[in-house]
Amino acid sequence: MNRSIAAALGLAIAFACGAASAAQNTPAKKPAAAKPAAKAPAEAPLPEATGEQTAAAAMTHFGDYACEFNQSVKVSMTPKHDGYVDVQFGKRTWTMRPVLSSTGALRLEDVKGQTLMLQIAHKSMLMDVKVGQRLVDECQHEKQLEAKRAYQQQQAQAGGSGGGLLQADNPSR
Repeated sequence: MNRSIAAALGLAIAFACGAASAAQNTPAKKPAAAKPAAKAPAEAPLPEATGEQTAAAAMTHFGDYACEFNQSVKVSMTPKHDGYVDVQFGKRTWTMRPVLSSTGALRLEDVKGQTLMLQIAHKSMLMDVKVGQRLVDECQHEKQLEAKRAYQQQQAQAGGSGGGLLQADNPSR
């Protein structure tokens, strides 16, 4: 029995020494060559703006909007594509197609279908249409603030009988 233990111990030592020797003679593996960074897929070109889209883009309030909770949105013309606008909120920017709705509201529709900015007479809101929730609300451009003040002044002079809606927003008129 002592012989079998000694033989097993000898084999284990020989195996360990052989493995260590082989490791010393084997050249170190080179680190794998860095793969080139995957290129972002090229964005599909935007279709040329229609006359209706260009007219709707001209109605867009460009510039900064002050929003609820001390947040802000910035709307600017898309430099590479006439008739499109860029909407920036936080660190995100979306390219949007302006569409005038039948109610008079201006819809800025994300070309990728993720977001929508709705611009009405006295405020705007930015929504995530995929999730179905508002990203930010109560956004007001200086022109919307002017429209709201004018409406409030009109209501004060008329005795406040307007029901609280801007005339452009009232579907019954």
